[in-house]
Amino acid sequence: MFEVGRDILKNAGVRRGDVSAGRGRMRWIQNFFILAFVIFVGRTMQLALQGTDRGRVVAGADRWVVNRADIVDRNGDILAKNVVSGHITLRPRQVQNPEAVAELVHSIASYEYSVSQVLKLLNSSRKFIYIKKYASESQRDTVARAKLAGLDIESIQQRKYPKRRLFSHVVGFVGNDGRGLEGAERTYDKYLRDNKEPLQLSLDSRIQSVFYEQLSIAMQKYQARNAMGMLMNTSTGEMIAMVSLPDFDPENLTLDSTSNRLFKPMRATYEMGSIFKIFNTAMAMENGINKEYYVKEAYKIRDKFGRVAAKIGDVASFKPPRPNLTVEEIMLHSCNAGSVQIALDLPDGTQPEFFHRMHFDEVLNLEFGQTERTLLPQKWGPVERATVSFGHGIAVTPMHLLLGVNSMINGGVYIYPTMKKRTFGPLRGERVLSDEISARLRGIMLRIAEETTAKQARIAGIQIGGKTATAEKRVNGKIDKFKNLTAFVGIFPVNAPQYTILIVLDEPKGTKESFGLRTAAWNAVPTAGKILDSILPLLFE
Repeated sequence: MFEVGRDILKNAGVRRGDVSAGRGRMRWIQNFFILAFVIFVGRTMQLALQGTDRGRVVAGADRWVVNRADIVDRNGDILAKNVVSGHITLRPRQVQNPEAVAELVHSIASYEYSVSQVLKLLNSSRKFIYIKKYASESQRDTVARAKLAGLDIESIQQRKYPKRRLFSHVVGFVGNDGRGLEGAERTYDKYLRDNKEPLQLSLDSRIQSVFYEQLSIAMQKYQARNAMGMLMNTSTGEMIAMVSLPDFDPENLTLDSTSNRLFKPMRATYEMGSIFKIFNTAMAMENGINKEYYVKEAYKIRDKFGRVAAKIGDVASFKPPRPNLTVEEIMLHSCNAGSVQIALDLPDGTQPEFFHRMHFDEVLNLEFGQTERTLLPQKWGPVERATVSFGHGIAVTPMHLLLGVNSMINGGVYIYPTMKKRTFGPLRGERVLSDEISARLRGIMLRIAEETTAKQARIAGIQIGGKTATAEKRVNGKIDKFKNLTAFVGIFPVNAPQYTILIVLDEPKGTKESFGLRTAAWNAVPTAGKILDSILPLLFE
């Protein structure tokens, strides 16, 4: 390059009288280019020696920006949050000032490293070392301010769940790549990745805590396999609480069995028992059935040849107030023999059509996930029609049941649930039942809570309606009389329902307090009563 400059100076086209002046100008141009070149080379070497600190700072600015939105409950309590932290790292081969690096490392990790130990590391063959994992903010700031080549901060983000097990099924968790794998994390993954504003759920941490505590107590007290509880706003469809036990720790998935991650209210099906008498009664009212049925003894279902195909009665302890009961009284006293006769009096096709209205014959693709497929009779003969009337021979998820009952008592409108907070307004959904029949069903449910099996769910100061269920479980295709599923569904306040509650216990055992009995009146109902007693002040504050 220098030779090129001399050639230009030597051969420049100037007159002889101007040679001296021309040479001066060309020297000035030559010196300018030489100076620019030296500055360029010097700056390049400086950046290389410093490890391109400026480049690291600019490129690393985005490392401390949270890349996933928070999840909060309806009151703003944090349920999931990205916590930004960092590891302090050392690359010995990039270090330019060993003494300064050794002093700094010792100052931030004095218990782990002495100055001499750091110097020994710098002279070793190691290429990369974690000096301090999950370093504190002050430690990271110290390293950042020092700007020493070879010493850097590796940014990390962790998804934290402050409520841990309390919302494990509902909120879910993320994978190693930060994407949602279960629960709200999966359902609303795109929103959480694309937005900075928190995702606000409809659930209430205070209410959820009560459900969790009382269901945990019940599960232990009655030695149940599983326990479930849900609370839904009858008009907005907002889910206020959803608990499924056993659960898991979303921050340490290895602690619990993978089977615990199954959210049973949506992913498990059960024969739900006598709560189905609500639907049976609604069908009777729709079809104008208004008579009394003889219920003092088991009802015999005969085939076309007159032979007894099935004999359906009630438990030995069942004592009807009189031999003949009305449709309303059959539901009030949860009479199987009466329910069967009502079902057989219904016009052909009534049950499958009614259950289609309740969406019992389909998988529910809800805003926050998909339910399990239900199991309905393959044919609707006399025996199938009879058993379905009291909740056997048909298996649905607890979520199917909750939504079906809610549509029976809220004025007759089927509402799809949501986990997002909504404002109050008029009912929005499909009309599936008349408002008049809905009001009549609420009246019967009030009497059940006041007079029969749901007495232990009563709370002073508010009218609560309910219906119990004790279903014998089917094991390997056969009914096991020693294994029950018990449940309670409640509504409150009865005159203008605002909430629907469902409590389910899977295979509860009898206790000394229950005289060995394991029916819903002795476990699911008192559990619901304790929950209601605690949450009512919170719901109506």
